Formats: sequence, C-alpha cells, structure tokens
Amino acid sequence: MKGLMKRFMKQFRYGEKGFTLVELLVVIAIIGVIAAVVVPNVGRFMGRGKTEAYAVELHNVQTATMAMLADSDTALLTAVSTATDDMDDVQTTDSPTTLKLSDYLTGLDADGKLVSGCSYTFTSDGTIEQTTP
Repeated sequence: MKGLMKRFMKQFRYGEKGFTLVELLVVIAIIGVIAAVVVPNVGRFMGRGKTEAYAVELHNVQTATMAMLADSDTALLTAVSTATDDMDDVQTTDSPTTLKLSDYLTGLDADGKLVSGCSYTFTSDGTIEQTTP
C-alpha cells in the first residue's frame, strides 16, 4: 500500500510544469526595476505634452486672429480685456456684419468655447495673452 501511494505521488508530479519561488521573485524584481524607470519618465512626458499643447493652441488662436483681421475692413478687434475662453466674444468692429473669431477656429465646442481650459485676453491691435489652467 505504501509503495502504491509513493508511486501515485511520483506519477502525479511527473511532467508537472511550473515556476519556482526564486524564478517568480526574479521576475517581480525585474518588473519593479522597469516600473521605477518608466513611471517618472511617463509623468514628465505628460507634463511636457500639455505645455506643448497650450503653445500650439496659442499659435492657432494667433493665426486665426490674424486671418480674421486680414478679412476685416476696420482691422480692429473689440478688445476683450478680461480673459475668456468664448471665441464668440472676440469680434471685429466691422459694420454691418462683425466677424467672430469662432468662425476662424476649429475644435471649439457647440458654444464657441475652447475645450483646453485656457483663456485669452485680446487687445484692439490683436495682441493676445494666454492664461493656462
């Protein structure tokens, strides 16, 4: 009976595949080292991407403002002295039809507002200041 049990246990383990505790610990250590290197770099890249996105948006707003001023008869903006994200508020003083900056920009929501969270201040000569969130 004892021999039968020993044979049964030997047969049970024969051909069994698996990992030892040491192998699993080595793999966990390698994953930990990789995570320690990758996580700070990903955070840095995400922060830099947001900053670059704000710079690109400012450039797009400046380009759209220049295009609007080029189409304008008066070449003057209605100054927006408080920061706004609503591009419908930025208009020329043309008469009888004023030009709106929202008509020159893409990527605005249905109300003509920017979705980035940035806001802008415009002067009558077309100078633009960006306020980031």
